[in-house]
Amino acid sequence: MKALKHLNKYFFKYRYRLIIGIIITILAKIFALFTPRLVGASINVVSDRFYGKISYEVFKSELITNILYLVGAAVIAGMFTFLMRQTIINVSRYIEYDLKNEIYQHYQVLSLNFYKSNRTGDLMNRISEDVGKVRMYVGPAIMYTMNTITLFCVALIYMINTAPKLTMYTLLPLPILSISIYKLSRLINKRSTIVQESLSTLSTYSQETFSGISVIKSYGIETRTNTEFEGLSSENRQKQINLTKVQALFFPLMILLIGLSNLIVIYIGGLQYMNGEIENIGTIAEFIIYVNMLTWPVATVGWVTSLVQQAEASQQRINEFLKTEPDIKNFAESPTAIKGDIEFNNVSFVYPDTNIEALKGISFKIDSGKTLAILGKTGSGKSTILDLIGRLYDIDNGNIIIDGKSIKELHLNSLRESIGYVPQDAFLFSDTIKNNIKFGKEDATDEEVIEAAKNARVHRNIVGFKKGYDTILGERGITLSGGQKQRVSIARAIIKKPDILLFDDCLSAVDTETEEKILKNLVKLTKDKTTIIVSHRVSSAKNADTIIVLEDGKVIQTGNHESLVNTDGYYKQLYTKQLSEKEMR
Repeated sequence: MKALKHLNKYFFKYRYRLIIGIIITILAKIFALFTPRLVGASINVVSDRFYGKISYEVFKSELITNILYLVGAAVIAGMFTFLMRQTIINVSRYIEYDLKNEIYQHYQVLSLNFYKSNRTGDLMNRISEDVGKVRMYVGPAIMYTMNTITLFCVALIYMINTAPKLTMYTLLPLPILSISIYKLSRLINKRSTIVQESLSTLSTYSQETFSGISVIKSYGIETRTNTEFEGLSSENRQKQINLTKVQALFFPLMILLIGLSNLIVIYIGGLQYMNGEIENIGTIAEFIIYVNMLTWPVATVGWVTSLVQQAEASQQRINEFLKTEPDIKNFAESPTAIKGDIEFNNVSFVYPDTNIEALKGISFKIDSGKTLAILGKTGSGKSTILDLIGRLYDIDNGNIIIDGKSIKELHLNSLRESIGYVPQDAFLFSDTIKNNIKFGKEDATDEEVIEAAKNARVHRNIVGFKKGYDTILGERGITLSGGQKQRVSIARAIIKKPDILLFDDCLSAVDTETEEKILKNLVKLTKDKTTIIVSHRVSSAKNADTIIVLEDGKVIQTGNHESLVNTDGYYKQLYTKQLSEKEMR
C-alpha cells in the first residue's frame, strides 16, 4: 500500500465530499438493515396468530404496519444508495482528472533524454491504463469498502443484541475468508504488475506500427508485423488469463463460506429455538437475511482486494517516473529579458544516452541582431549547438553566455519563449494548418497567420486546398509534402516574432528557387533578431554576417562568405561543388 500513499493529497483535497459520502453510506446501510428486523417481526406476528396468541385484527394491523415500514425503509435506503454512488464515484473522477493532469505536467518538464530512454506506448499506457486502474481504487474500491465496513458494524450490533451465541457461530467462517484473501491478494499483485508491463509493450508496438505504417507498406512486411503483433497479443492474453484464474477463486470461495454460514444459522438456530434459547422463530429468518445481506459485501472483499492490488501495481509504475527529476532545472526565480547576444566559450558536450562526443571545445560569438550560419558534414555537431542554445541539454565543459550571463542563470521559460525554433524534421500536429501556425502565437489574428505563411512561401499551397487554412492535417503533418511541412514550420516560428531565430536545415526539402525567395523574406524579418542558420547549402549561408564550419565537433573555419570563398578549405570546396551542380541544372 506504500505506492498508494501518493493519493493521500487528493483524498485530503476532496475530504468533505468523501466525508459526506461516508455519512450517506452509513445512513443507507442503517435503513437497509431495517429489513431483516421487520421481516423477523412479521414472521413472529404470523407465528403468534397461528398459535392463537393474538387476534386477527391485531395480526392484520401489525402486518400491514410492518409492510409499510419495510417499503419506506427500502425506498429511503435506495435513495441514500444512489446519493452514495453519486458522491464517491464522482470523487474518483475528480481524482482521475487531477492525476492525469499531474502526470501530463510532469511529462512536460522532463528532459529530452527521458523521452529517448522511454517508449511512447509505455508513457501513454501509464496515463491511460494505469490511471484507470487507480481510479477503480479511489472510486468503487473505497465505496464498497465503506459499504462493507458499515454493513458489518451495524449488522453485528443488531445480531449480537438479538442472539449473541448464534452470531458467534454464524461468523466462524470469516477468519478462513480473511486468510484466503491475504494469500490470494499477494499473488494478484504480482500478476497485475506483469499484466500492466505486458500492456505497455503491446501499446508501444501498436503505436510504433501506426506511426510507421507507410514504411511497413512500402516494404511489404504487413504479414510479418501481423505475426509479431499476434505473438505479443497471445502473450498478453495468457498473462491476463493467469491473473483471471487467481481472481476467479474469490467468488466461489465467498459463496461457499456464505452458504456454510447459512447452514450454521439454520442448524444452530433451530437447535436453540427447540431448546428455548431463542424465543421467536422469526430470529432465525432474521439471521438468514443478515447472512445473505452480507453475501455481496463479503464477496466484494475479494474483488476490492483485487482492485487495490492492481491499483498499487499501477500507481507504483506511475510513481517511478513521477519521482524522476528533470535533467534541466530552472535556477532563476524571476523572468529574464532576452536580447540575443550569444557566446560559446570552449564548449564540449557528450550525449548522455549514447556517450557520443558531439562538440569539442567550440567557441564563437554572435551579437544581438546578427546572423550566424553553421555548415558542416552530417554528424559534425550543427544541430547540437541549437539544442544547447535552447537548453534542451546542459553542457559538460565550458560556458554558454547569453546577454552576458551564463545560460543557467537565465529563467528557462523566458529563454525558450524568446526563441523561434524550426527543427530539421518538421513536426506538425493533427490539427488545422491555421492552428499549427498559431502554435507559435496562440492569439495571432488570421491576418498575421496569412502574413507568416506568405513570408514562408506556403500561402499559395494552403489556399489551393479545399478547406484552405482550415485543412486538418494527418498525424505528424502527413497530409503535406516535405517542403510544405518545412515552410509551415517556418511560418510557425516567424509569427512568434522572437528575439532569437534558430533554423536547423529547414530548407532541405525546398527547391533552390523557393529557398532564395524565403531567404529574401527572412532577411527583412530578421534585421533586429539574432539568427542562426544550420544548413548544407552555401546559398542559405552566404548572406550571414558570420559563417562557421564544423568538422567532427570542432570549428575548422570562421569568416564571412567572401573571405571563406577565397580561402582553401571545406567551404570553398562546397561552394564550387554546389555552383557547378546549379549550372548543370
